[in-house]
Amino acid sequence: MHGGRAAGDGNWLGARFVVTVGPVAHGGHCVARHEGRVVFVRHTLPGERVVVEVTEDRQKGFCRADAVEVLAAAADRVERPCRSSGPGRCGGCDWQHVSHAGQLRLKADVVREQLSRLAGLDVDVTVEPLPGGPLRWRSRARFAVDRTGSPGLRRHRSHDVVPLDDCPITAEPAAQAVLSRRWLDAGAGAVDVALDSAGVVTTTTLDRRGRPLETQVLRPGAEVPEEPAGRAQRTAGGRDWEVEGTGFWQVHPAAADALVAAVAGFAAVQPGETVLDLYAGAGLFGGALAPRVGVDGRVVCVESDEAACAAADANLADLAQAEVWQGDVDAAGLTELLGDLGRPDVVVLDPPRAGAGPEVSRVIAGARPRAVVYVACDPASLARDVAAFGRAGYRLAEVRAFDAFPMTAHVECVALLVPA
Repeated sequence: MHGGRAAGDGNWLGARFVVTVGPVAHGGHCVARHEGRVVFVRHTLPGERVVVEVTEDRQKGFCRADAVEVLAAAADRVERPCRSSGPGRCGGCDWQHVSHAGQLRLKADVVREQLSRLAGLDVDVTVEPLPGGPLRWRSRARFAVDRTGSPGLRRHRSHDVVPLDDCPITAEPAAQAVLSRRWLDAGAGAVDVALDSAGVVTTTTLDRRGRPLETQVLRPGAEVPEEPAGRAQRTAGGRDWEVEGTGFWQVHPAAADALVAAVAGFAAVQPGETVLDLYAGAGLFGGALAPRVGVDGRVVCVESDEAACAAADANLADLAQAEVWQGDVDAAGLTELLGDLGRPDVVVLDPPRAGAGPEVSRVIAGARPRAVVYVACDPASLARDVAAFGRAGYRLAEVRAFDAFPMTAHVECVALLVPA
């Protein structure tokens, strides 16, 4: 025990003790052990000796803690660039205390460990940095609003709002559009903000149930926001794109180009082929691959969100070989779609964080495409689905990982699956 109360029998909440930190784990923490229990520790690095304070103890086998004092620091430890980061403060970032090179190594270790533990694969992984460095990359964010109208972000695993006057990982025009004012709209609980390729900032105020209340845009050089007159503009893959103002788009300004290049390289589509683009959003991957299949090929983009489908229709209007189908990507709907479409040569999928799931993975594998290109924002979900594809006769041929979310625990992966 080092100050505070000691860990012992019963609940350890609030206890402080010294641990030597073990390996990094998925989720922005490292693993340590104390008196036979696992302790998931934030704000530390593998190999460090730290004093921890237990912040949550709800399970018999493990508890959660913050490193509140560093007794022996790792070589990759640095001063946090954000004064709101640290134990008990803003929970928006996980690795502010780690050098950027160190963050890349930690994320590679996580992807490698998830593929080993959940898919039984030994894969060499390198996380590739994106241009621009680890700060001011975030072009789209959601800030919470407390009961006084002050904007900020929540503490880790908490509903408490930490008021902020800046967020160093968010593009400055987007951060200041939200954090420089009070949000006194009746019932405001959050504000979505996005900065598009033309420098236009869009804000959408949400109520405490996440329902939109009001959307405004602020154009470069303007002092007063206005009602939105159209969609936000994005540029990627050599094309211009339209999306809903604060609708889904890759958060890092360099991510869309990097992912399009990775997807296109793995897909290697040929003229005349059929491509099925699942969870297609505004049509980014389908639109990038459509010119490659040529006028005799076919690209079918499937998306459930009505606004995203409308944007995809507009984005792909000049590509006669591309079409947009609105519908959920589930096993039954996908089976029906494949019955109409026939065997696709390539399937591209970019599912939400929870992944495609075993049933959807099984249906895709049952269609026997020559290649499946899987874009994943969560390595655990990717590994589980890779295992499902493995049971259905597909193997992981290659994986690339990108640091599309610097300072956080998130990492974007693109995987190529081919028939075993």
